[in-house]
Amino acid sequence: MFPIVVLSVSGIVLLFLGFLKSRAVLLPATLVCLLIATVANFYDWNKTFVYFNEMLVIDNLAMVFIGIVLFSAFMIVALSGSLLDDEEGQPAEYYAIMLFSLVGAIMMIGYENLLMLFVGIEVLSVAMYVLTGSDKRNLRSNEAALKYFLMGSFATGILLFGMALLYGATGTFTISGIASAVNSMAAAQTSPLLLYTGMFMLLIGMLFKVSAAPFHFWTPDVYDGAPSLFTAFMSTVVKTAGFAALLRVLMVCFNTGSVYAYWVQVLAVITILTLVIGNITAVYQSSFKRMMAYSSISHAGYLLIGLIGLTQQSKGAIAFYSLAYSVSTIAAFGILLLVVKNRPINDALVGDQTTLTRPDESYEAFNGLARANPLLGFVMTVAMLSLAGIPLTAGFWGKFMLFSTAVDRGLVWILVVAVLMSAVSIYYYFRVIIAMYFREGNAEAIRVAPFYRFMLIAATVITIVLGVVPGLFQRVI
Repeated sequence: MFPIVVLSVSGIVLLFLGFLKSRAVLLPATLVCLLIATVANFYDWNKTFVYFNEMLVIDNLAMVFIGIVLFSAFMIVALSGSLLDDEEGQPAEYYAIMLFSLVGAIMMIGYENLLMLFVGIEVLSVAMYVLTGSDKRNLRSNEAALKYFLMGSFATGILLFGMALLYGATGTFTISGIASAVNSMAAAQTSPLLLYTGMFMLLIGMLFKVSAAPFHFWTPDVYDGAPSLFTAFMSTVVKTAGFAALLRVLMVCFNTGSVYAYWVQVLAVITILTLVIGNITAVYQSSFKRMMAYSSISHAGYLLIGLIGLTQQSKGAIAFYSLAYSVSTIAAFGILLLVVKNRPINDALVGDQTTLTRPDESYEAFNGLARANPLLGFVMTVAMLSLAGIPLTAGFWGKFMLFSTAVDRGLVWILVVAVLMSAVSIYYYFRVIIAMYFREGNAEAIRVAPFYRFMLIAATVITIVLGVVPGLFQRVI
């Protein structure tokens, strides 16, 4: 509850700060607000609170996921200095919208009532529609926002229809009430069609939000067209909140034997599709940003393995993987922002028009980066190794924990596909490393602001520490 209040008030305050002539106060003010919200989140550790007539429940697991979301947002905002350099941009509005979107993410993580889940999804989604189209002079950004909005609206309709059917089958919107009704039906050995139809429609709407195949078609274009900073926000904060919401509804409502056996086969097929489509398609991408979009799809597949296993260990495994994935992804996008800013390519227009400068987001943009900027090369290398699941990085242990949950359920055949796809992912992640260390490119050093450099180093240290001593995080959970 405290983080929701802090973020809501802070967002409104930031809108008023936008009227100041100087923008210098916006970035530190946003970071301070996020720090206060993070401290407030863990203030009541080891306690469980119920708010708004059992609409929202905050326990330790919810605090962990909220902490991951707030920490990811803090890192992204810390890398957002370029927003202040755009004279035509509105950084105060962007920061405020990001804070408001975090309110929606918290609602998605701690909901007890499906209506609160819907409100949280919409608060988060509407904010992301706006941020995706925030680069109004860029046609790709406008197109991405329109696609995201239209497809998100259809997914929301399916989600609402599923909730309505679940209410018709159980007579309640609370997940504890739905769980009781499902247990009663299982005891009576009844299988109402209304319940299963509503359950699957609810899952379809939520799987859209986390970019799981075959509901992933919006992801490449939206990630590619949105400003890179907000792409990082979508691929970390939105995905973490989405999987926390999925974990909650599946663990509480549909973990009964017969019901679990009914949906797990469908989700297993979706997992395989997500892994194969995400990894195979990423191999053929020439744009680093589109590769990261398909990479995000593939990582959704790995997280789905934790949902299929759905043991008590799944909670910790999904939380650990979400943190490892978020930190590595933010570090990678942080390097991309620097490279795009300092290594643009020119497009000569036809006729007497002037030459435009557009960002180079291809793999070639990273050529020679490690020789000219050893620190940036090392940070990107650690991020790519972690995303690929190489040992001694956080990504390796994240995959190991998720795979262990599937083994506990006897789903070894899914692990075979997951391991093969992990091997495929090494190819496209190592393309970036090869470009940085073994290709000739622009030898000019890139100037990095001290705080920006500190955040990149912090992301690298976290990735390595969690890769060497993963038990540190597990003890917290």
